[in-house]
Amino acid sequence: MDFLTDPVSWWIAPFADNDVMRQALWASLLTVVTTSVVGTWVVLRGLAFLGDALAHGVLPGIAVATVVGFDPAIGAVVAALAMVLGIGSLRARSPLPDDTSIGLLFVGFLAVAVVLMSTPSAQRAGDLDRFLFGSIVAIDGNDLLRQVIVAVVVVVGSVVLYRALLASTFDERMAGTLGFPPGRIRIALLCLLALAIVASFETVGNLLVYAFLIAPPAAGALVARRVPVIMMAAVAIGAVSAVVGLLLSYHHRTATGATMALCTVSAFLLVLAGRNMATALHTSRGVHRKRIDEVELPSVG
Repeated sequence: MDFLTDPVSWWIAPFADNDVMRQALWASLLTVVTTSVVGTWVVLRGLAFLGDALAHGVLPGIAVATVVGFDPAIGAVVAALAMVLGIGSLRARSPLPDDTSIGLLFVGFLAVAVVLMSTPSAQRAGDLDRFLFGSIVAIDGNDLLRQVIVAVVVVVGSVVLYRALLASTFDERMAGTLGFPPGRIRIALLCLLALAIVASFETVGNLLVYAFLIAPPAAGALVARRVPVIMMAAVAIGAVSAVVGLLLSYHHRTATGATMALCTVSAFLLVLAGRNMATALHTSRGVHRKRIDEVELPSVG
């Protein structure tokens, strides 16, 4: 109960006295901004499975980059672009449903990554667990700068493409008549999604970035209707989850990325429970008022 009895030591001191924790805080907040903005479109368009597939699709590039000896972020970008182009190509040429095509690429890319990571060269190259589960305490200034750039690109891209994304999210035919080609808009969204994943995998890990991509926007969608408000709510919920997850990991020595991801899912469940309670209370009050209105008052006289 130190977070209540000694709030300064529990909430503030870890960031005030520790440079690593301060950098981890900035990295996690930048991750929240990037994933919440893109994740809002992913949630509203029902592309959660696609987000998961793309998050795993960067693994082969990371594995190759680690074995060869160059920046894993470059390998992740190349693999993400290959995944985006592959999804677009299969979607255009295959009569199968979208989720089938995405599932095939998902399995294929993941299998390639596992094969590459199991080779002796990959095992000698270093600890690949960092890219799977994150190593936020290893973030440096260059990583933060890269995250800032990607966050700016994602936010500006969402603002520039806002009308097109909004129209194609709710009615692709209408978007086409307004001059927004649905196919190109989808590719643009996939590119933003790939950038968000690539910029975030070193922070929370490739396997856990999906939680930040889905949980805060999903919670935001429960409490707001307008897209900008959903995004702001997602950023707020994600930021609180990231800070709490960082502190829990610091005080209890747990895996940082997994702890933060668990906090995002817990936050979604709390928002859902609160919304259901509010709805039930509102319904109960409405029924009670209706019964009172139906009661016939006795006449006087």
